[in-house]
Amino acid sequence: MRHFLADDDLSPAEQAQVLALAAELKHAPYDAKPLAGPRTVAMIFDKQTLRTQSSFAAGIAELGGFPMLVDGALAGIGVRESVHDVARVLGRQASMIVWRTYAQGNLEEMAAHSGVPVVNALTDDFHPCQLLADLQTIQEHKQQLAGLTVAFVGDGACNMGNSWLLAGATAGMHVRISSPEGYAPSAAMVQRAAAIAATSGGSAALVSDPVAAVTGADVVVTDTWISMGKEDEAAARAAVFAPYSLTVELFEHAKPDAIAMHCLPAYRGKEIDAEVIDGPQSVVWDEAENRRHAQKAILTFLAEDLR
Repeated sequence: MRHFLADDDLSPAEQAQVLALAAELKHAPYDAKPLAGPRTVAMIFDKQTLRTQSSFAAGIAELGGFPMLVDGALAGIGVRESVHDVARVLGRQASMIVWRTYAQGNLEEMAAHSGVPVVNALTDDFHPCQLLADLQTIQEHKQQLAGLTVAFVGDGACNMGNSWLLAGATAGMHVRISSPEGYAPSAAMVQRAAAIAATSGGSAALVSDPVAAVTGADVVVTDTWISMGKEDEAAARAAVFAPYSLTVELFEHAKPDAIAMHCLPAYRGKEIDAEVIDGPQSVVWDEAENRRHAQKAILTFLAEDLR
């Protein structure tokens, strides 16, 4: 039984296969019906959501399935009922489970006991569906992934920093993470990405100076400094991360044809300038759309286990 719990659950060849399928499904969104029946896909949301819920619901329906919304607050997973018990219940009601939650360990426990494929729609550690959409977007604009340099500036210890390390390395990209002291990805995560990069031709590096990180980059990525659950740290984080804001001046150090990315929600004037996110080199809205196509591709890939 295959699951998609972290970015490196896909080998380089499998990642390329899923991205090629995402491009096909974007071109012909109603042709493939691997969830015809309709098969039910349980969608659980413990965290705030806009793009994740809308893109999964639309994508599941387009694949011929039924998106069953499970309110995380009402379900009380891990509080009212154990993750183990919920997994066994939902595994008998749905063909797949998509969960946007906090602890990666809970997601892994769900996968261990559900008996159906489980997809990580975001945890505190990883955001692999977003990275598939990001990679699809880069391919559309750059016609390649391997060999490109991507600079992630901001909170490198967040789920997006971790996922960029793993997914970028899997794609054969040269990933630079630039963060203030104390906000870099763990050494173990960097080593995990480096091991993948050794097989794919990519690389993974921590570059503390944001100018050095962005210089010559093909892709520049940022994310909010205030991840869900860290709102009480907003003022302190704003001061620490200010030098890592994706300003017009910082973006000018990238290649002239570089693209700017942000997974949203964005706070203009903080982690990114309005002139960058709303400018001609921004591909943010393509990213948001491609969540649907990329997620349809990973669901289709996992649906092989349903036959």
